[in-house]
Amino acid sequence: MARPQAPLTAVALMITATLFIAGTMLAAKSLGTEILGASMHPLQITQGRFLFAFIGFIAASSVLRPKIRNPNIIFHLLRTVYGATGVTLMFAAVAFIPMSDATAISFLNPVFGMILAIPFLGEKIGRWRWLAAGMAFIGALILLRPGPDTFQVAALLALGAAMAMGFELVFIKRLADREPPLQILLINNAIGCALLSVAVIPFWAPPTLVQWSVLLALGLMMAGAQTCFINAMARADASYVTPFSYITLIFASLYDWAIFAQIPDWISVLGAAIIISGAALLAWREAVNLRQIS
Repeated sequence: MARPQAPLTAVALMITATLFIAGTMLAAKSLGTEILGASMHPLQITQGRFLFAFIGFIAASSVLRPKIRNPNIIFHLLRTVYGATGVTLMFAAVAFIPMSDATAISFLNPVFGMILAIPFLGEKIGRWRWLAAGMAFIGALILLRPGPDTFQVAALLALGAAMAMGFELVFIKRLADREPPLQILLINNAIGCALLSVAVIPFWAPPTLVQWSVLLALGLMMAGAQTCFINAMARADASYVTPFSYITLIFASLYDWAIFAQIPDWISVLGAAIIISGAALLAWREAVNLRQIS
């Protein structure tokens, strides 16, 4: 049964999720480079992300004691495969190009998600949503600074991540309308932990104590991001709420400034302003629609 729509709550949850997601990118970049010691393989970083997120949800389940009822295993498996692929490609990209640039490319996924929501979810996309999504897309392109340096292997990895995560959005929405959030998260991370624990075997290397700590933080931040994200998707149309995930670009730029002393130039500020304007347009239009209905 579909849950009641609460678009403003969905927006708040999505923005909180972006804060955590940008934090996972920072952790992944630290692990994928030599900042904290020998660089880790992207599959090992993803495996650690699923492992510690799964432990976090197991702890939550021991308190909340959810009942697993009629899970759609096929949708769960497809969601996890697409999500794990996207996360691994993203973690690989941030090791080679600036975190804000990789995040900008990969977070074109809301555009893919919005477009895929039409045939797969049967959602109707009005002109205001197309306009807002188009504004966000233009803002992302400005941040990408299209040119010869953009089309490199790492940029293609991030683009692949965006496409995979766009497909993941479709399955998240299908599951969020039918299953409780904690059930979705618990099953997703259980499947992801199992799949990645096998896939990582040829590449696994013993982490240092510091690396273990960062992997733990990464997993817990991703657990928090997933919790907010799933609850946001359950409370609004995917085509409405997913463009707000572009705000991750803002947090990624702030982290670049605070940690790596990379100050955004006027092009970055312009792109971010356009993205925020698109998200604000969506929120304003949804509020107008709600007033008209009531």
